[in-house]
Order: sequence, then C-alpha cells, then structure tokens
Amino acid sequence: MEVVILAAGKGTRMFSALPKVLHAIGGKPMLQRVIATAIEINAKQIHVVVGFGADKIKAKLGNPGLGQTINWVMQEEQLGTGHAVQQAASFINSDDNDNTILVLYGDVPLIQASTLIRLLSLADKNSISLLTLATANNQGLGRIIRDENEDVVAIIEEKDATEEQRAITEVNSGIMAIPAARLADWLSRLDNANQQAEYYLTDIVAKAVQDGCKINALTIDAENEVQGVNDKTQLAQLERHLQMTNNSKLIEQGVTLRDPARVDVRGELNCGQDVEIDVNVIFEGAVTLGNNVSIGANVIIKDSSIGDGSEILANSNIDGAQIGNETAIGPSARIRPGTVLHNKVKIGNFVETKNAIIGNGSKANHLAYIGDAEIGENCNIGAGTIFCNYDGANKHKSTLGNNVFIGSNSVLVAPVSLADNAFVAAGSAINSDVPENHLAVGRGKQRNIKGWKRPTKNQN
Repeated sequence: MEVVILAAGKGTRMFSALPKVLHAIGGKPMLQRVIATAIEINAKQIHVVVGFGADKIKAKLGNPGLGQTINWVMQEEQLGTGHAVQQAASFINSDDNDNTILVLYGDVPLIQASTLIRLLSLADKNSISLLTLATANNQGLGRIIRDENEDVVAIIEEKDATEEQRAITEVNSGIMAIPAARLADWLSRLDNANQQAEYYLTDIVAKAVQDGCKINALTIDAENEVQGVNDKTQLAQLERHLQMTNNSKLIEQGVTLRDPARVDVRGELNCGQDVEIDVNVIFEGAVTLGNNVSIGANVIIKDSSIGDGSEILANSNIDGAQIGNETAIGPSARIRPGTVLHNKVKIGNFVETKNAIIGNGSKANHLAYIGDAEIGENCNIGAGTIFCNYDGANKHKSTLGNNVFIGSNSVLVAPVSLADNAFVAAGSAINSDVPENHLAVGRGKQRNIKGWKRPTKNQN
C-alpha cells in the first residue's frame, strides 16, 4: 500500500504567506500529522504532492523524524485533485496487482489510523473504497450518488449537482483507496468539462463503475475527523476539538484538570498518578509529569520532565529542563534550556536559570539570574544575585560547592569557583575563587558625609 497526500494548495482564505498545510494543529503542522498517520498504517511509500510554498514545506518536513523517506512530487499548476494525483502516477508501483493507493489530504489533519485501516480492508484489485460522511452540513461538498440498489455509482461536486442531488446528505470526504494497477488508466480518461474546469479525482468513480469495478463506501458520522481546513475559523475549530479530545483522555487516565477547556497539549504529554493541572496551562513538545505533580495556572512547559511530588506555581515558564522530585518552582520563574534541578530544589519568583545544574536542597528564592553554573547541594542564592556568564563574546561557567551561601545583591563574575561552605557577603562582586570555609567580601567601603544637603528644585 502506498499513500499519496495532496498538499499543493495555497490556502488563499488563510490570508497567510505560510502554505496552508504548514499551519499547526496541536503544535504540529497539519501535513506532519497526516504523514505520521500514513506511517502508522505502514505505508510502503509516501508521495506528497506540493505546489505553493513547496520549498518551505520540504524545509520544514523534509526529515520529519519518523523513519520514513518522503517522495516529494511537484504540481506546477493546481488544476484539480485528479491532476495532482496524475503528477504522482509515474512514481507508483502499478505492476503489483495487490498494491493499493490511498489518497489523503494535507489539510485534513485529524483523520484516524483506525478509520483508514477499515477503509483499506474494503479495497482490492477490483474495487475502490470511499470514505464518506453522513451529515446535514453538506454545503460545498461532493454528493455520493447511489443507484436503486444503493450501490455507489458516482460522485457529483456541488457546483455541478442538480437541486435534487444537492439534497443528498451523504458526502465525499475525498479520501479513497484505489487499485494501483488500474489508477493510471482512469486518470488518463479524466477531463475538465465542469464548472471549475478542473480534473476531479472523484470522476474516476464513475469510470470504475463503467469498467465493472465495485465501489465500497465506508460511511462515518465523525465530521471533525474528515474536516478540511480552508480558513482560520476551521483551523480554530479543529484545534479546540483536538484539545478537548486530548484532555478527555487525560481525565480518563486520572489526571485532574481544573478546566479541560483551558489546557492545551501541543505535543505529547505523559502523566503519572494524582497529577493536578490548573487553568491556562500549555504543554509543548515532549513533556513528562511524575506522580503527585501540581501545575499552577498560566504555566507553559516545553520539552521537559517534572519529577514526583514537584510543584510548579503560577505564571512559570519551563523549557528544555529536567526537574527532580519534590522540587518547587515559581511563581513567575523562568527555567530555560539546559537546566537540571535535582531533588528538593526551590526556584522562587522572578528567578531565571539557563544551562544550570543545581544540587539537592539548594534554593534561589527570588530575583536572581543563574546562567552557566553548576551548584552543589544545600546552597542559598540570595535575592538579586546575578551570575555574570557572558563577556560579550563567550560564555563562562561558575562552580559552587556544597553549602555555599550567596548574600543578596551579589554578582559572580565567571569563570569563578566557590568551594564548599564558602560565604559571600551581601552586595559583593566576586571575580576570583573563594576557598572552602572562607568569607568573601567584595564591595566598596561605605562613607557617611556629614552636613550633606539634599538637592532642591530650582524656583525660577
């Protein structure tokens, strides 16, 4: 079985310079979702027909990381779905009588693998299988024409349909499975004698009937599964449907969502037991939450793991980090890529970390920047502390041993090393190493000036 994905359209109604199929659903481009589904059903080859924005599409998805090579097919002119499949026909193995071509669409992102497997089971070398939808919302869609025996004999596009045909509520999804050995012949017999002056792939159904082929229809009623995206409204509708589907699965697995309508999973989220997630939380990329994890309101977590018993307080942002067990973050903390927090670490409000490894029990309770640092166990980083890691050209590292205390409003100018039990007095600028059990004081001497007069405003 081979898959042909049609993805050449511009998407004029999206009002965007971005090709339509690269607009995201659940954090992934629509086309990427369709490719992933094709791989899930074990397609031997995936042909993606591209046109508008082809270079952007190939740059974004040329190596989707799914273990499958994509055959990119160019459709220079968009002359209809039949014309698009014609561009891929020469790449298809038509010599294998058992080969089936499954036609999918890059802007129909929520089609399910289970549905496609059922559809493929109805196809063979002497039949076409169609995925149809039973819906009263049939505007703009091709109608399924059946004969007196209820056999499918044709598909009529709405613009070419009679009033009687337009009343039909069984519509074409566009998705079909076609015997590869017969596809080229049917494609060669297409014409563009219709209102759109396009070559419709759907016209091969009538030609297959003329040739004595059986048309098998799999009819579903899940509109969102076969909904195509033509504008931003439809994009938003499918996004919300996907999010509610994801969140329903999380709830079934025992996750507590304070409001399922206000949690977005834009990637893959794995949760342990007794996880609680408050409102307006966004998960991006691959995120893992351990047991008894609590996520506060307005939190964003991307490509990170959170250990058992940890608490992420409101308004915090975590990106590319490993968080240990029983660690507390926030509120309003920013944890940037390369951060590793071990167990029982405390990162408080308005603390930012990047490329920082922080040992068990250490804490930075508020108003600090920790960059390019390795901090031992049970250290205290005082309020207003800055790790100066950048000299204008290169980054440098600060290293702290265990039980190091950094007083408030201090500056550590890297590269610098502070040994175990070092103590830095508040307001110090430290630019040389501090030995074990030493107090470092690096601040200017205070002077009190007698008789000083406060400036006053000029009265003129």
